[in-house]
Amino acid sequence: MTTLTLDQTKAEAFAGRMLDILNSGAIAVMTSIGHRTGLFDTMAELPPSTSQQIADAVGLNERYVREWLGAMVTGGFVEHNPAKNTYYLPLEHAAFLTRASSPDNIAAFSQYIPLLGTVEDQIIDCFYKGGGVPYSAFKRFHEVMAEDSGQTVVAALNNHILPLIPRLIEALEEGINVLDVGCGSGRAITKMAKEFPNSRFTGYDFSEEAIAIAQTEVQHLGLANIRFQVKDAATLDEVEKYDFIATFDAIHDQAKPDVVLRGIAQALRPDGVYLMQDIRASSYVGGNLNHPIGPLLYTISCMHCMTVSLAAGGMGLGTMWGQEKALEMLEDAGFTSVEIKQLAHDFQNNYYIVRKN
Repeated sequence: MTTLTLDQTKAEAFAGRMLDILNSGAIAVMTSIGHRTGLFDTMAELPPSTSQQIADAVGLNERYVREWLGAMVTGGFVEHNPAKNTYYLPLEHAAFLTRASSPDNIAAFSQYIPLLGTVEDQIIDCFYKGGGVPYSAFKRFHEVMAEDSGQTVVAALNNHILPLIPRLIEALEEGINVLDVGCGSGRAITKMAKEFPNSRFTGYDFSEEAIAIAQTEVQHLGLANIRFQVKDAATLDEVEKYDFIATFDAIHDQAKPDVVLRGIAQALRPDGVYLMQDIRASSYVGGNLNHPIGPLLYTISCMHCMTVSLAAGGMGLGTMWGQEKALEMLEDAGFTSVEIKQLAHDFQNNYYIVRKN
């Protein structure tokens, strides 16, 4: 019989890490609150101030602001002067915590932590029974995703993403047919429609809520070259209609991603191009050991991307389906040319430039 000996040093190191995790998890929730309430944005413009002055400037309850500040001070986000009882958000921290700092506003991404926590009970049920949790169970999902997309996609669209494809901007200026599959609230394709009035744009998403938001924005802008439709991407049945098709962080969520990719291949004209933005990762856990946000992405996968697909009876690819699986599925869908590009501002995604010939 083998006798196991506890490595006390290793055990204590892990216990210390667990305490760090608990503190970091708590700070993530408070960071989300600081973002949503505008506390970070306001404090970035204030000199060292009391909790009452900060609360008054934002229009919030002082008692809650004071307790939030306690978390921010002990968490190392906010500096505190005990003698004057003032609080200050350093410029170096504001550079990653305010809306003005976008696309570097990491605070916006902290919203995923409390958002995912709202479905913990349902996810645990799935651990026992299988199945999944549907999109409808996720409150504020489209709002948070739109903000995420606004930083990683919309802000970089004209200067970084579209130029990845040679001569695409010139074609958009002249006038082509464009489709965004899984467009969500439509922020990316609406920006394109506004920038390129000679081209014609279509956005499909199965969420009525997201499409309603997109249509409202288009009406507000008075754009006549774009339309949105509630549509399941797996029912895409158009033939050689589009010169440019894009999916932004959408394929791995699909219930039937294989069917969606075949539909995109069919809808693309022979000389057209498909741009697939999706998570930069390996399809194998061993290939993600040094991924800078591997634990976060696997968690988002378990508690959102994978489960919403399984809830619809789908494949459940998950967020970390990876480059190897992506290339395999693109080939199976009928694409013969795939080029993978990356952008300096976006360590999270690959940009697949895909053609049929």
